[in-house]
Amino acid sequence: MGSQSRKVTRLKKKIRIRKKIRGTASQPRLSVFRSSKHIYAQLINDEDSSTIAAASTMDKELTFGDEVKGKLGKANMVGKLVAERAIEKGCKKIVFDRSGFLYHGRIKSLSDGAREAGLDF
Repeated sequence: MGSQSRKVTRLKKKIRIRKKIRGTASQPRLSVFRSSKHIYAQLINDEDSSTIAAASTMDKELTFGDEVKGKLGKANMVGKLVAERAIEKGCKKIVFDRSGFLYHGRIKSLSDGAREAGLDF
């Protein structure tokens, strides 16, 4: 019961956040989802409901060597990868959507990686 109510609480927060932020073609929304094992990020243009770029820990392109330690390091790499793909498509400025998750740990690590790679938010 406890985990179900935690999920419902997060989804309510997500709805409140989504009322305020909106992705456009010039400034897409960077949406993040965190599961217990993986982390996913995608840039979304809400005007025409399209995904501009996406990355996750499941990408074949990402290889985690010995220098990447744990889930925080992997989240940082995903942030850098999604930022590189966004810059290729011409998106430099974005809006960050944490999807109801607290801004710490893997969510913060992903956003720091995206900032390091050149995204502005």
